Amino acid sequence: MAFPVSVLLALVMLCSSPACPLGCDLPLSHGNQEAFTLLSQMERISIRSCLKDRADFRFPQILVDGHQLEKTQAAAVVHETLQQIFRLFSTSGSPAAWDDTLLDQFLVGLYQQLDDLETCLGKETKVQQSPLGSENSRLAVKRYFHGISLYLKEKEHSACAWEVVRVEIRRCFLFMNKLTGKLSK
Repeated sequence: MAFPVSVLLALVMLCSSPACPLGCDLPLSHGNQEAFTLLSQMERISIRSCLKDRADFRFPQILVDGHQLEKTQAAAVVHETLQQIFRLFSTSGSPAAWDDTLLDQFLVGLYQQLDDLETCLGKETKVQQSPLGSENSRLAVKRYFHGISLYLKEKEHSACAWEVVRVEIRRCFLFMNKLTGKLSK
């Protein structure tokens, strides 16, 4: 039985992913790559047919400039981002056109990443308190996702609106991979 390229890519990422040095082994980059792949597979309509629905969600600069974050701040930002993505895609407004199996796999993967990261963060936060910069970073992420939620409501959760959001969240995973790289150093 031949495996799809995405499954093989996921296996390669699993075997080569770095561990989180927050005191626990956490292959975050693997989970992000798997989620990115699943989001790609969830495409049901061409983004080209939805160009009129494009939006600037004002991507948080903190995710772009992740090199300025301390490891605990970066972990808090990744955690908040994963939580927000999970909430967004588990809403009842998620498009019915998406393959339920892919959506379920995506949500299960996010939940597992959150659970692993919470375990990791729990061990670390016993040693030190979360810095104020971490809270400011988390608020920036929350504002970003609030804007996405408002956009979906405004567009009445249309298929094109969800396609625009799907592409935006793929972009989000690219920046999270940079942040998780910081966690592994």
